[in-house]
Amino acid sequence: MLLPEYVLDGWTTTLPERFEAKDIIALYADHATHEQFHAEFKSDMDLERLPSGKFDTNYLVCRLAAVAMNLLRLIGQNTLNEPDAPVRHPAQRRRIKTVLHEMMFKAARMIRHAGRWVLGLGANDSGFAVFDRHYGQLATA
Repeated sequence: MLLPEYVLDGWTTTLPERFEAKDIIALYADHATHEQFHAEFKSDMDLERLPSGKFDTNYLVCRLAAVAMNLLRLIGQNTLNEPDAPVRHPAQRRRIKTVLHEMMFKAARMIRHAGRWVLGLGANDSGFAVFDRHYGQLATA
């Protein structure tokens, strides 16, 4: 209580000197968001442990997982934020795990009818309207 308390915050960076302090702070503002996406990539895509001891194989697995994750994110943006979507609560984006559970892990059967294969989803499936609308958008594109 006798000595004054000083708090000093400081950062060091290897960025060139042409950047001002406010520019550097703006660059690092979304660092936590980046960490969240990285954690989601590892956990939801089941990549906590890479499958091989070879760098080339792991590189290929990560590249394929990135393509799959981007496709799942597109599906999530185009299906789970619509008014007829089976939502638990309103959100700006859905986690990859939610997209997998709501749109990919469906109980369905393949039906051969009139010389064509048809995907038969359950009549009481809450996500059927969303699935059908999204498939129609992809078919016309």
